[in-house]
Amino acid sequence: PFGASEVSGGGPSGGGGSGGRGVRLTSYAMGKLVYLRDRGDSEIACFGISNADDLLLIEDLVLIRQRATAVSVEFDDDAVADYFDRQADRGLHPQRFARVWVHTHPGSSATPSITDERTFDRVFGCADWSVMCILAANGSTFARMQFAAGPGGSVELPVSVDYSVPFAGSDQKAWAEEYDATVRIEPLGLGLSKNAANASRPTVTDDDVVVEIDGIPQWI
Repeated sequence: PFGASEVSGGGPSGGGGSGGRGVRLTSYAMGKLVYLRDRGDSEIACFGISNADDLLLIEDLVLIRQRATAVSVEFDDDAVADYFDRQADRGLHPQRFARVWVHTHPGSSATPSITDERTFDRVFGCADWSVMCILAANGSTFARMQFAAGPGGSVELPVSVDYSVPFAGSDQKAWAEEYDATVRIEPLGLGLSKNAANASRPTVTDDDVVVEIDGIPQWI
């Protein structure tokens, strides 16, 4: 199901320098992500919707209600549960809508903070596989896949736009409405400024969320 970045020996073969294509976003998905990143001064976080036949090809991004600052983003727990319900109603399996966590950094670095790493491990660590993908304000990117199957492990992946996939035109009106309906920007407090986004800082403070689909707990 991983397409060009297939799993081999418990891990993907699409890491940097391995010849795989890594994480790819369609032109539509990347356009939406850049638009959402630049709409405000805060971080934003969303779930990637994967292609049914290639789970590392991201076709769309979905925002849910969140509290955001220039250095952090926190999902609303009820909104996460509602998101799971909506995607399940569409007939999607969690591997298509709850395995790729995408967020932005308003600063110039896409390198995950210590809190990013801890959150990724804590919230997504129970999934058989998951991906953290970051887009910074200057266009730099970062992606890491972790997997619990077999011996477990993690691998960094390149991030690119797959221009070979047909794509619809931009829908900035709908993207703006989605942003305005889900992102609540809060003051940083504690004397912090937007410059803190360029420093080592916590980025995600959401708690563990477990929802059930068909009676099976799903960690996100």
